[in-house]
Amino acid sequence: MHKKATLCIQTKPIGLSSSYGHSSSSSSLLLLENKIMKNSRMKALLLVLVLMCAIFNISLSLTDGLLKNGNFEMPLAKGNLNGTVVLKHNAIPEWSISGFVEYIKAGQKQGDMLLVVPEGYAAVRLGNEASIKQVLNVTKGMYYSLTFSAARTCAQEERINVSVTPDFGVLPIQTLYSSSGWDSYAWAFQAEFSQVEVLLHNPGVEEDPACGPLIDSIAIRSLYPPRATNKNLLKNGDFEEGPYIFPNTSWGVLVPPNIEDDHSPLPAWMVESLKAVKYLDSDHFSVPQGKRAIELVAGKESAIAQVARTTIGKMYELSFKVGDASNSCEGSMIVEAFAGMDTLKVPYESKGKGGYKRAVLRFKATANRTRIMFLSTYYHTRSDDFVSLCGPVVDDVKLLSVRNPRRFL
Repeated sequence: MHKKATLCIQTKPIGLSSSYGHSSSSSSLLLLENKIMKNSRMKALLLVLVLMCAIFNISLSLTDGLLKNGNFEMPLAKGNLNGTVVLKHNAIPEWSISGFVEYIKAGQKQGDMLLVVPEGYAAVRLGNEASIKQVLNVTKGMYYSLTFSAARTCAQEERINVSVTPDFGVLPIQTLYSSSGWDSYAWAFQAEFSQVEVLLHNPGVEEDPACGPLIDSIAIRSLYPPRATNKNLLKNGDFEEGPYIFPNTSWGVLVPPNIEDDHSPLPAWMVESLKAVKYLDSDHFSVPQGKRAIELVAGKESAIAQVARTTIGKMYELSFKVGDASNSCEGSMIVEAFAGMDTLKVPYESKGKGGYKRAVLRFKATANRTRIMFLSTYYHTRSDDFVSLCGPVVDDVKLLSVRNPRRFL
């Protein structure tokens, strides 16, 4: 590039061109026109690159991490509280509220009960039919996952209605998976507009309007649909694509059953069970492969599945890793793997300190689509508190066709 530019600059109208038989002025005009055309193309290319980088950077800044005041740490102005009750619909910075909403500080009590704030200084409590909402700028057609922490208070069957128009889901939070008093949940949606309204609502009706869930630390992450490759017929088999995990927490994120969420926070996988599965990160847990894994925390009520394209009569190999998360989940575990009509039970003796084993299920496909599923045979609780639900970890799931099926016969 630099040599061509130098040649154009050095071309002077000093005489006839012995090489081409054209006048020096014509040659100079031609070279000048070529230079202008090249510069125009370069400018257009640079403009496209700059715009792509700008769009990419804006997308990242808008999607990954806490929402604005997502942890409710920004203080309310004076006159906006009556005790703990929020008085104005826009009193909480960056949020709009509706109904009976309380601003709860860490260490606060309700009678003899200590109200648990999941993280930091403050949280909000949603009373009967109360809600909080925030408007976000997103990319139309893209998939996103919300992550938020929630704690029960005095109601027995508390639920949270999460919605981003036109999608919504009602997440039950009466099952407590940890002894800390709260859990983090994920819920996914596809943006149908460039601007959406994220709303969390308590649909409960209790005699005491203050009975309702505590909400804290609301974050969002963009999801990119994974693809099958020639190295793995399953998508997202390493579970690296998934919901946002708060960096300073050590309890993972619950992925709800697909009956409560049309778009899975775990791309390509479905939670085909009554209870959630837990999404773990390697910063706080022992993970067999990469940065993320799945913990089956509720026995046979906690299952994940994916449907893969197969060829009838062809042999396949399903390989995966089974282990424990180094979270004091001890005992004799069994992971059941399903590939169509074929099954495999993989025992794993856990000492609760990490580790894993590899397992392989070989099968012949009987349909053009084969359902791959994993579940835990037994229920487990952590040995250090006997309350927190836990279970075996599944990771690095791969499905490949077998070129030489005779060696398996």
